[in-house]
Amino acid sequence: MTKLSVNINKIATLRNARGGNTPNLVQTAIDIQESGAQGITIHPRPDERHIRYADVPDLKKIITTEYNIEGNPIPSFIDLVLKNKPDQVTLVPDSVDAITSNAGWDTVKNYDFLKEVVTEFKKNNIRTSIFMDNNHAYIEAAAKLGADRIELYTEDFATQYAKGNKEAIKPYIKSALFAKEIGLGINAGHDLSLDNIEFFTKNIPNLLEVSIGHALISESLYLGLQNVINMYLYKIEKASH
Repeated sequence: MTKLSVNINKIATLRNARGGNTPNLVQTAIDIQESGAQGITIHPRPDERHIRYADVPDLKKIITTEYNIEGNPIPSFIDLVLKNKPDQVTLVPDSVDAITSNAGWDTVKNYDFLKEVVTEFKKNNIRTSIFMDNNHAYIEAAAKLGADRIELYTEDFATQYAKGNKEAIKPYIKSALFAKEIGLGINAGHDLSLDNIEFFTKNIPNLLEVSIGHALISESLYLGLQNVINMYLYKIEKASH
């Protein structure tokens, strides 16, 4: 079965907006695992606008499922990963000022750099995945440089699917089949949601893992809001009598 790894960046964003430790990032990760998710994903950025570097070892202590750290392999990120040794590292070519990831790697142009990084992580027994567009030349280069997996960048699928275009799945199916053929595991992520996850998972062969953050946290707010408001109303009414 495809595993679900929950990206908790948005929990850290909410915490940082107010200061203090509410919501508690570590407790949230524990709760997510106890709810059945098979992994926790974080994406620390240099400005620490959501996940802080100090969060990484704190989370390492309590993650009992799979720990996936994703990000651009700048020196500080590489050091962070090597010190904390997660189960998986996902390399993402996001620029320092990117709001969110918006492209996969050109593994042909960046072959030598990525090969060096991947070799270092694999030497430390860290499974390595590379964030990818649907480009077979790039996927082939990812295999040659030594990556264990690719993560298919699914924003275009999600955008097209929301418009009713189910044909948008076809390039992802082809990429997944090609990746499997040349020995790569397949992950996927970006804008996957309750609206499209069933269709995507059903149609992508050999899909090992999906990483979902923004949509899942937003949907948790929508689906849990009524319950929390009713709890507040109950307590206020109880106090008034």
